[in-house]
Amino acid sequence: MSPQPQAAVGAPLSRVDGRLKVTGQAKYTADHHPEGVVHAVIVDSSVGRGRITGIDTRAALAQPGVLKVISHLNAPTLPYLPTDSLGDPQIGERLHVFQDDQVRFHGQPVAVVVATTLETAQHAASLVEVAYDVEPSSTDLADGGPGEEQRYERGDADKALGSAAVRMEMTYRTTRNHHNPMEPHAIVARWDGERLTVWDKTQSVAGEQAELAAVFGIPGDTVRVFSHFIGGAFGNASRTWPHSTVAVLAARMTGRPVKLVLSRRQLYFGVGYRPAHEYRLRLGSDRRGRVTAMTHDVRSETSRYEAYFEGSLAPGQSLYNTPHVRQAHRAVALDVNTPVFMRGPGYATAAFVIESAMDELADETGIDPLELRLRNEPEEDLSSGRPFSSRRLRECLRVGAREFGWHRRNPKPRSTGDGDWLIGTGLAAGFYHASQLPAEARVRLDAKGRALVQNATSDMGPGTYTSMTQIAADALGLTMSAVRFELGDSTMPESPGHAGSWTTASVGSAVQIGCDKLRQQAIELAVGDEESPLYGVDPDAVVVRAGRLLVKDNPARGETYQRLLTRNNRTHLETLGSYRPPQDERFSMYSYSATFAEVAVDARLGLVRVRRMLGVYDAGRIISPKLADSQAHGGMIGGIGQALLEHTVTDHRDGRIVTANLADYLVPVNADIPALRAIYLNGEDEHTNPIRTKGLGEVVIVGVAPAVANAVFHATGRRVRELPITAEALL
Repeated sequence: MSPQPQAAVGAPLSRVDGRLKVTGQAKYTADHHPEGVVHAVIVDSSVGRGRITGIDTRAALAQPGVLKVISHLNAPTLPYLPTDSLGDPQIGERLHVFQDDQVRFHGQPVAVVVATTLETAQHAASLVEVAYDVEPSSTDLADGGPGEEQRYERGDADKALGSAAVRMEMTYRTTRNHHNPMEPHAIVARWDGERLTVWDKTQSVAGEQAELAAVFGIPGDTVRVFSHFIGGAFGNASRTWPHSTVAVLAARMTGRPVKLVLSRRQLYFGVGYRPAHEYRLRLGSDRRGRVTAMTHDVRSETSRYEAYFEGSLAPGQSLYNTPHVRQAHRAVALDVNTPVFMRGPGYATAAFVIESAMDELADETGIDPLELRLRNEPEEDLSSGRPFSSRRLRECLRVGAREFGWHRRNPKPRSTGDGDWLIGTGLAAGFYHASQLPAEARVRLDAKGRALVQNATSDMGPGTYTSMTQIAADALGLTMSAVRFELGDSTMPESPGHAGSWTTASVGSAVQIGCDKLRQQAIELAVGDEESPLYGVDPDAVVVRAGRLLVKDNPARGETYQRLLTRNNRTHLETLGSYRPPQDERFSMYSYSATFAEVAVDARLGLVRVRRMLGVYDAGRIISPKLADSQAHGGMIGGIGQALLEHTVTDHRDGRIVTANLADYLVPVNADIPALRAIYLNGEDEHTNPIRTKGLGEVVIVGVAPAVANAVFHATGRRVRELPITAEALL
């Protein structure tokens, strides 16, 4: 098959769903109103641990319009069968709602009120009185005891540290972060006999289908899940949370469609979060800055009922050429709800530690931080012994240094000022695994020359509708306007959950394969059709441009899809593209980043302001530069929040989250964001997948927080090992 002309892929095109969103026509979960829908409001536990001794629902049930109050006192027993849904921890058991009298964390659902209007349900929920036998709760990572553990080791780290010319030991801490998407979690659930339909905010319609089928003990094919638009998620919609079970249960017990929308406050304990970490690092190197050994002792928070781990150990294994490594990661069981993926899970946290430590080593040895990183570049992945499919971190660093003006900096900390402001610059490297999973795409071309492509993925914001349309348009030789991509329906072809930076690589490859197959079908139909201008032409010499099949070296000879199908009495052509990643794992596959930041710190007040930031990325082939910029800028903004603002505060007396609102939990706003710039290295990764791309969505946040922290050190001479960096820490 001749390579297709590329008109859409690589072009900075606007989002195909943009008009729907800005005009309010895009229907998010809470915008669905099936006939007869009623409203549910959850009653949350007001204690951090204990046993429910009584629930008084009389005042709530007396309110006109209240249909039911459901709790463990009247809920049926649910099967809660095993499942391996995306996001579900593999150790422990998910929360079983309304199945017993136990309270496991502050804010746990203990009842739900169902009423004909939202206002009635809210008021009635406030009237439900719950009595508890309270037990002492533990919610502080510093006080947590033993838990599940992960370990990794290579070489002899203790011996290497003992003989190292330079030895350093540091402890870093990061606070819990919450996702705070614009759209709160919502679900609409409807039973039709034994069949269940839900509209839910989910990053995995297939995962939710499997989870609800398992919880209620019903066949998977009796559950249909829709999720067409998501107003941000960043990982917190990657699993099915208890409120979804509550809504489905309420719909079954009332016989009515039920809508349930979490409040902003409930997002802080109703769904997951980035867990707090305590990370002790020991590092050894020679005098030239070559790292010989590292030990990593990590503690992170998790719930008592599930052990959640994220990829916090991976950066210490593969980012640098460290021959001797020992790691231990303990998930500390606390009386909290279970954490979940948050953009760059594990990697973003570990990058703060490792990249801060590398900066501390650079200061200790007197080596430029950029040069230090270049000296520690590996030739292969030491964690697996496999070669890298591509690794252009050196180029990311060098390009970034040139474009940022790194070599103009005075290397001495606290040496550069601007009035009352101390000016500093910092950098950090980052990486994230370039994963890919099985996916399928249905492709249908009608006799009018219009294509429909379907896959069950979601789109939480990166632009999946658009990028898949771009891939399909070029593969079919159509304009963007002649292609429609549909997603978010569990009856559509297989897709992995929309997470892990694998959607474009996985779903995009399936779309490419399916569209290639269909185009080949059309070409073979044409060259075998005696009435076609292409009759007898070598199929490999035919390409398609703007819906017209033509000879590559003789563009005047050809015909349109429409004419070809009409003449052959075909209403359509249809194929299924199936992508299955290689199982042999011959290569180690990662995306890479280098982040450069300039900050100003008020010398008297300790206020930190980011002045400018540059990110340089090795992410293989960039399908859409405009979407990529959106991803990169969003990742930088999220990293600035992680570095300077975002901080969940818990009252450890009872586990209540004090900052459960956007007045007290600070996220970056326009005034916090400086000039941001993203650069993508030209090039494609030939070893990854048919479209030769690597993930971008996660790596753009990995390394941002340490770049800011390192810039703060350069500005002030003070090393802060705790996130977020506050004025108090600098005074």
